[in-house]
Amino acid sequence: MTFNGWIQILVYCGIVFLLVKPLGGYMYRVFSGDRTFLSPILGPVERRLYRISGTSEREEQHWTTYAAALLFFNLAGFLVLYVLQRLQGSLPLNPAGMTAVEPGLAFNTAASFMTNTNWQNYGGESTMSYLVQMAGLTVQNFLSAATGIAIAIALIRGFTKASGKSIGNFWVDMTRCTLYLLLPLCIVLTLVYVYLGIPQTLSAYLDATTLEGARQTIAVGPAASQIAIKMLGTNGGGFFNANAAHPFENPDAISNLIQMVSIFAIGAALTNVFGRMNGNQRQGWAILTAMGLLFIAGVTVCYWAEASGNPLVHALGIDGGNMEGKETRFGIALSALFAVITTAASCGAVNAMHDSFTALGGMIPIINMQLGEVIVGGVGAGLYGILMYIVIAVFVAGLMVGRTPEYLGKKIEAKEIKMAMLAILCLPLAMLIFTAIAVVLPTGVASMANAGPHGFSEVLYAYTSAAANNGSAFGGLTGNTTWYNVTLGIGMLMGRFLVIIPALAIAGSLVAKKTVPASAGTFPTDGPLLVGVILIVGGLTFFPALAVGPIVEHLAGIHGQTF
Repeated sequence: MTFNGWIQILVYCGIVFLLVKPLGGYMYRVFSGDRTFLSPILGPVERRLYRISGTSEREEQHWTTYAAALLFFNLAGFLVLYVLQRLQGSLPLNPAGMTAVEPGLAFNTAASFMTNTNWQNYGGESTMSYLVQMAGLTVQNFLSAATGIAIAIALIRGFTKASGKSIGNFWVDMTRCTLYLLLPLCIVLTLVYVYLGIPQTLSAYLDATTLEGARQTIAVGPAASQIAIKMLGTNGGGFFNANAAHPFENPDAISNLIQMVSIFAIGAALTNVFGRMNGNQRQGWAILTAMGLLFIAGVTVCYWAEASGNPLVHALGIDGGNMEGKETRFGIALSALFAVITTAASCGAVNAMHDSFTALGGMIPIINMQLGEVIVGGVGAGLYGILMYIVIAVFVAGLMVGRTPEYLGKKIEAKEIKMAMLAILCLPLAMLIFTAIAVVLPTGVASMANAGPHGFSEVLYAYTSAAANNGSAFGGLTGNTTWYNVTLGIGMLMGRFLVIIPALAIAGSLVAKKTVPASAGTFPTDGPLLVGVILIVGGLTFFPALAVGPIVEHLAGIHGQTF
């Protein structure tokens, strides 16, 4: 590890921290229906959209109605994206002549982008037409991100409303999020990316002659606009197969910094929205502090492991850190930082190949995802994920010290605990059971590029990434098979909706309860308790899998064993 590397990491953390309050304040005004500087321009558009769709900003929904609207909306998005892929060969804006996407892969991709996972069992520039990239994948990037943010806002209302039966209006939350937040920011980011050299064109792929005289096809396309929402919405799906390691997606250190900040910006700012909506910003800062401590711990371990290098390489007399699978224009520090950021959030974009990380370096992304990506997390998903842990933390603390289990004046009772545990336990259910089957099933084992613990880690990482709605991968696994396309798609759906529905149920339960003032028996919730509960609950849930994979691989490497 170097002083320069830590300076880059600290600069990044400082920028994100400085954005929390202004961006959080803006989002608070947007979702409260207050006037913003964009209201004169976008207000008439917003009202026209409500009239067309038959709803109103004054219309409130019960949590079951809110959930039904969300499910039908996402189902429609899934079907549209699936059909676009299957009909791709007959649709316009296809200068490279891409054919229809195979049914299993089309199902996987539709489930992936609809759930904000963006797992890609294909190379974008060799599989998807411009129309599918824009009207299918990019549109879902916006809608899946807006869905996650809407759920977070609905859950916050459950905690903070004095009493009632409604948690907001899904259509209003979606519209405001897309219109006032995601679209304006992405327009600015797209222009910046074009200036930095990311292509944004509908022209056909370019043919070039190399210095050796060979002919080469250079893929281009409307990439900048997709990269903007890919990072800001923590989607992560690359326009090109190499993702953010491709120079057309991530040309230099400046674009790399902007993309890393984009990944965390909204998720971190939502903690401030939470504090503002409950009238106590200390609660939001407490959550952000818990996230920050876990993030710095992960960055430290990952950076140390990659900077220390591979002991098997050192045994050959070659010193230095592990540069395998990393771009020289980013180096070890920014590669390790990007890996932790993209898995702490549910982004999944990569500027280095995680499969080439050291055993302990590759373990940190797995841990981040298996904890439910509550370290900032996906836009919205990170906040409602960590609120599940808060519900459990308050209940456990109340049992331990004999105080009333309540949070922000709302009593935490059996229904909330059951829903929170369902949301948390659905992740290991999808991750570990599918992994266990895949590593003994011949069709699952056939896709593994490595035997032994690292091969196991490849499969574990895949199902962890899918259920956590992350989308990054250990690239050694061949995922474009019927088995992996179907099971990974199911894992994505489980990881998304078996968390969302319990979260909305908790919101509906809490919003019906009256807020009671704090008393001497109320447990303080702006302290360090949350970090401990996350580590204990997450560690007990996933430690067996972690011990079999990366840790065993690390110990084997120390003793000179190869697989």
